[in-house]
Amino acid sequence: MQILIVDDSMTDRLIIQNMLSDYDSLVAADGVEAMKILNNQIIDLMILDLNMPNMNGFEVLEAIKGNEKFAGVRTIILTNADEIENEIKGLKLGAVDYIRKPLNIESLRIRIDIHLRLKRAQKLMEEDNLRLDSMVSERTQELVVTRNVTINALVGLLEIRNLESSRHTQRTQLIMGLLCHRMKSMPEYSDILISDCINELIMTTPLHDIGKVGIPDHILLKPGKLTYEEYEIMKKHVAYGVDALKKELPEDNIAPSFIQTAMEIIGAHHEKYDGSGYPNGLKGETIPLAGRLMAVIDVYDALISRRVYKDAFSHNRAIEMIKEESGKHFDPKIVQIFIEISDIVWDSIKDHMEE
Repeated sequence: MQILIVDDSMTDRLIIQNMLSDYDSLVAADGVEAMKILNNQIIDLMILDLNMPNMNGFEVLEAIKGNEKFAGVRTIILTNADEIENEIKGLKLGAVDYIRKPLNIESLRIRIDIHLRLKRAQKLMEEDNLRLDSMVSERTQELVVTRNVTINALVGLLEIRNLESSRHTQRTQLIMGLLCHRMKSMPEYSDILISDCINELIMTTPLHDIGKVGIPDHILLKPGKLTYEEYEIMKKHVAYGVDALKKELPEDNIAPSFIQTAMEIIGAHHEKYDGSGYPNGLKGETIPLAGRLMAVIDVYDALISRRVYKDAFSHNRAIEMIKEESGKHFDPKIVQIFIEISDIVWDSIKDHMEE
């Protein structure tokens, strides 16, 4: 701990310095000298006389007030017995305590010891906070890595069965990011699509069809049109995906934000704006935003991609088909925004198309 004694009285400086012989102390005869020391040394406690030539104590307090560089300096002011107004003024300017002249050495020593103990406690608290921040950061990074590994492993199950490719995952995530960032600039979505929300939407996009791992191969990989019975089985992939996540929820059944977003994408991306979708026949904006976004993205990517049961449509034809379903299958507001950025979307994903 380093103490700065600022007083124009050499006698008082020597008395205080002698009293603090067990501490590392520096001295200054006026505010000008004090400021030079403050700018070049780390000072923990300053004992400051208010009445000095050249630069008085008030001017020193004014100079260091609000300056982050001097935030750690605790100041005890020295006043005369009849200077009550000066004491109040000094405290308002940031001093933490005062003592009156003529000096009561015992009282001054006690106050100095108290404030230095407070200073040490403050330093320990700051160090503990830094350690805690570091630990939280490390644990957060661990959770992010664990989450990403889990998502990639789950999506890998679909890729193994030749249902989806890693390029499909890349494309849908790219489109989700482009669409969300454009919508974020619009007043009606700016409070919803904050950065954390957008990141969750992008990261959970690959999970939208994860429930298909529970659909039999003869239905999932059928090269032709599904029968009514087969289609009803296929529709169950939504429930399979949502249920897989629900089983991992804590006993209070409160889903973390990330899991809630994933369940909305999985559970609502086959709902239709006019209420004719599945599994719940939701209509309009009762469909979660995550589901309404994923519906447009998923259909667009399916249209421009080759499947076992169809050839790929061109980008322009796919856009026309999306337009035709505005207000029926898709949220018309999202369709409009998607059309506005459609050229950007195509430029971003065309290099991720399968051969």
